[in-house]
Amino acid sequence: MLVVLVFVHVKEDKIDAFKAASLDNARNSVQEPGIARFDVIQQQDDPARFVLVEVYRTAVAPAHHKETAHYARWRDTVNDMMAEPRYAIKYDNIFPNDNGWDSDYEL
Repeated sequence: MLVVLVFVHVKEDKIDAFKAASLDNARNSVQEPGIARFDVIQQQDDPARFVLVEVYRTAVAPAHHKETAHYARWRDTVNDMMAEPRYAIKYDNIFPNDNGWDSDYEL
């Protein structure tokens, strides 16, 4: 498993629109066979800051994800909503084991 955390700082007046676009992307992303989880979380003490928790089954799954229509739609929609450029950090999975990342999403 490859875990990618994407850190996003959104303009204050774009928070709701960013959430809507990100939820659309996440709901579609979890349908991809190469994605085990795709979580959207919002910082409590600064609601303009988000983290996308993307858990990929293989090293090539992120590239496949970036080829999807829903990713392109998200990328183009949120581009001007950013207060600063987003950035990602990649992690190796330690715990739970790779099967522990699977869960049912409420769509």
